[in-house]
Amino acid sequence: MDMKVFQKRRETLMSHMRAGVAILPTAPVRVRNRDVHYPFRADSDFYYLTHFPEPEAVAVLVPGREHGEYILFCRERNPEKETWEGRRAGLDDARELYGADDAFPIDDIDEILPGLLENREKVFYSMGRYPDFDAHLMNWVNEVRSKARNGVHAPGEFVDLDHILHEMRLFKGPEEIRLMKRAAKISAQAHRRAMQVCRPGMMEYEIEAELLHEFKKGGSTFPAYPPIVGGGANGCILHYTENSAELKPGDMLLIDAGAEIDGYAADITRSFPVTGRFSGEQRAVYELVLAAQKAAIEQVRPGKHWNDPHESAVRILTQGLRDLGLLNGSVDGHIESGDYKRFYMHRTGHWLGLDVHDVGDYKLDDTWRLLEPSMVLTVEPGLYIADAKDIPAGFRNIGVRIEDDVLVTRDGSEVLSRDAPKAVDEIELLMKK
Repeated sequence: MDMKVFQKRRETLMSHMRAGVAILPTAPVRVRNRDVHYPFRADSDFYYLTHFPEPEAVAVLVPGREHGEYILFCRERNPEKETWEGRRAGLDDARELYGADDAFPIDDIDEILPGLLENREKVFYSMGRYPDFDAHLMNWVNEVRSKARNGVHAPGEFVDLDHILHEMRLFKGPEEIRLMKRAAKISAQAHRRAMQVCRPGMMEYEIEAELLHEFKKGGSTFPAYPPIVGGGANGCILHYTENSAELKPGDMLLIDAGAEIDGYAADITRSFPVTGRFSGEQRAVYELVLAAQKAAIEQVRPGKHWNDPHESAVRILTQGLRDLGLLNGSVDGHIESGDYKRFYMHRTGHWLGLDVHDVGDYKLDDTWRLLEPSMVLTVEPGLYIADAKDIPAGFRNIGVRIEDDVLVTRDGSEVLSRDAPKAVDEIELLMKK
């Protein structure tokens, strides 16, 4: 993205700060085992404002500062370490490539940052996310407090940065939408590939490998989350990630997988029979979930409230469960009592963006918020019919979830993940051996 986008975001945030200072550390490096680390991924809030991809960095925004309002603390260039660990931007590129007004070595932060807090009324910061950094911040504030006899005053108020910044992140700009469309397109192709190669006798992890291959081929550095590849009973485990079982004839396969492009996530789920042909019971359950998803997507438009898609999906699923004989009694009664939650225990969607479960309030003043253009959410109804004595044999261990990424537009919505097949005939044709 153009660095002017990030400059504008910082300016927007600072317009809410007045005589304050905002401090945003990136994520810490995490040890995987002994001296091996997990692949680094920047903190989403930090990345949203800086686009700086390296670890050991802190952004500071000081509105009205004479020598520049955006300060970035980062690692210095170091030829020896770069030989071992990879290239670093250094202080010069922090300014020239990433738009910092001023850049200082991260090793000097204890000497420099307290001075940036002097005579500032408020500190805008997300307390509790990184406890070690919280302690550093309090030490810096106490250092400023110790100078009171010299006429220096310390910030007297801490303001949660999340409230302002996460509302900004909820509304996606054109550049973000382009990235999310690309992530969705790559992910949809991966789901198509999984359908094409799937056959009985394969292992779940073999399907996962096909997904990851397609992600990398499309330019995705990371999956947006650990892929879920669950065959048969495993498809009824909502966050199943072992992906270690053999795929058997007669099983449904549930795949929940999405690519990440420049930090932005796709989140797509498709469910299909391992053999490529739906049984009667599988088709009945699948088409019920598909009908619920279609009704929910129709509710994604400006002026509808967040819960409208969920309410539509729940009513159709509950009616369908009764029609299939899996529930008995009145639909309204089952909705009121929550009996349907035996088979549908999660909600119908979440915000999507830099985080797969993205930030943004779902309620304002205890009322479901209204949908507005440029919001992006998932729509993902499902049914999970586990093995139980009171369940007819043909319905046991059928797990179906159908999930798409949906952009709220001015006059309705756009399904970003529409390239991933979901009609029964389309899936069976694609899987025809």
